[in-house]
Amino acid sequence: MYCLIVLALVTLSISSTTSTAETQDGRRFAVLPRQSAANSSLPIYKDPSYCVDERVEDLLSRMTLEEKCGQMFHMHMRIGANYTVDEGNYDPDAPRNWNSTNNMVIDKHMTHFNLLGEIGDARQGAAWFNLLQERAMSTRLQIPITLSTDPRHHQANTIGASVSPGAFTMWPESLGLAALREPELVRIMADTAREEYVAVGIRAALHPQVDLATEPRWARIFNSWSEDAHLTAEMIVPYIKGFQGETLGPNSVTTVTKHFPGGGSVMDGHDTHFDYGKNATFPGNNLDYHLIPFRAAFEAGARQIMPYYSRPIGTEFEPIGFAFNRQIVTELLREEMGFEGIVVSDWGLITDVVTGGYPFPARAWGMEDQSDENRAFRIVDAGCDQLGGEERPELLVELVNAGRLTEERIDISVRKLLKEKFLLGLFEKPFVDPEYAAEVVRNPYFRKLAETAQRRSYTLLSNKGDVLPLNLESGTRIYSENVNITLIEARGFVSVQTPEEAEIALLRLPPPYNPMNGTLTGFMGFRTGTLEYYDDEKARQAAVYNTVPTVVDIYTNRPIAIPEVVEQAEAVFASFGATDEAFLDVVFGVAQPEGKLPFDMLRSNEAAEGQMEDVPFDTRDPVFKFGHGLRYKSPCERRGGNRC
Repeated sequence: MYCLIVLALVTLSISSTTSTAETQDGRRFAVLPRQSAANSSLPIYKDPSYCVDERVEDLLSRMTLEEKCGQMFHMHMRIGANYTVDEGNYDPDAPRNWNSTNNMVIDKHMTHFNLLGEIGDARQGAAWFNLLQERAMSTRLQIPITLSTDPRHHQANTIGASVSPGAFTMWPESLGLAALREPELVRIMADTAREEYVAVGIRAALHPQVDLATEPRWARIFNSWSEDAHLTAEMIVPYIKGFQGETLGPNSVTTVTKHFPGGGSVMDGHDTHFDYGKNATFPGNNLDYHLIPFRAAFEAGARQIMPYYSRPIGTEFEPIGFAFNRQIVTELLREEMGFEGIVVSDWGLITDVVTGGYPFPARAWGMEDQSDENRAFRIVDAGCDQLGGEERPELLVELVNAGRLTEERIDISVRKLLKEKFLLGLFEKPFVDPEYAAEVVRNPYFRKLAETAQRRSYTLLSNKGDVLPLNLESGTRIYSENVNITLIEARGFVSVQTPEEAEIALLRLPPPYNPMNGTLTGFMGFRTGTLEYYDDEKARQAAVYNTVPTVVDIYTNRPIAIPEVVEQAEAVFASFGATDEAFLDVVFGVAQPEGKLPFDMLRSNEAAEGQMEDVPFDTRDPVFKFGHGLRYKSPCERRGGNRC
């Protein structure tokens, strides 16, 4: 009541005015007028002079059950052709109409959407968001849309996990940031990403991912930070604060920390997006270790948590997916660990779909034989507030009408979801400025910060005879793979087509993995399976190494097993998402490699098979250990001087 009185005194001195927001085509909406507190005709929820909790309660009291249930679904959405709002294939007689914007926003009262696909132009991306927001402003209550995204400031592009940068600034992957061990740099990265997100209308980050890299074959390690729980915890505190600030406010991006209670301990390294990878296992009885980053996230003010798809086996917990699991969400997360924020399920736990022409069954592990209604009930009953990757609010309406859920239980979740929107300032400022987005996104200052981090995060694994940094004469013949030859030639060197013609070779190699062509896993871009290169690729590389001195850079998305590369090449780098220009700068000593490995690097696939999925640093005879990373010697040291 105190904040109401103080704010009312302030607003009484302000004349009654009406705020408007202009859309891309010049139309204006009277969205949230700012009027004096004395004007009782203005709904409380639209009056910023009232406290957030009062505004939430007022709005909640005005909502129908259908409108409330719509808030509890968080569906994906793509930008339409030429940055239009994609209407999808709307058929009012069809049982499911996902991808129809009007159907989801207007008919189903949904206001939370996860943006898929690249934004190639910031100005157009912001204008598209305004078009989408117009749909929300045309509804009865004008509840603004909250747009979310998977990480899109890194190189990796994996459906359901990350999006390529497009117009955004490209930083190293989180593994590369962890390789530098600099919390302040992590905060800077998150803060710049926050500013770019806000500029185009993205206000929820479906990250950070804080799963530990204890199962080295897992395909999603690239989005994690480390095998070490304490390093991960140290990194994610500034990450969350960089996106959210000390408190959530109008310039914040809310974060979703995932995947509770730790997604890295998957059986045999298989990802739980897929039926063959549904199981999580803890043979080392080491669950508490995986909870360490989550405790740090809570201390940092984490607003939202996402459980993973996995079902735990061989534990005290019921063997059903984490989001269905009351022991996990309510008893462990909420009661034991004290988390009071929003819990959003991972995507697609209820409905079977088709993706890229491949059947993609619901990730209802342990609940496969249950009806869609029962799956929805178990998610909410477990303690989740929002169902990700689904657009079926009618399921919850039916459960309430049938007496299986109470409207009071629905209110508990909707209250949290609405409060997030108010704190983010979306009711006051639902639209964005496309021109501002064009100025902010990937501006020269942000690019410089990120490009410097790319170079510094390079991790030098081996450097025989201190061959690096290279000091080559102009005209030196260079054979390269996956390096832009224009950049090589711009430095005064000659690019040649074969190793036999070359004086030195520069190889930028993708990591080893099983491409699983012709499968859903392969289509979605999950780099899974083998940590070693296949024999034919080993032989192909060896032919280069045996012909010409070679410097190798491998994109290290997992703790790959490359002892033969280290043995045969003159120098080897691990990199975590960097441009060709960054690579060449490091090779030629314009920049220094400063990274240290965030995990052990294995010797073989057999070593991976011998590890326990939940235990860190238990691999046999790693080629390189956690923390390994060489430095260039100074010119004096390279000459062997004794006064260096």
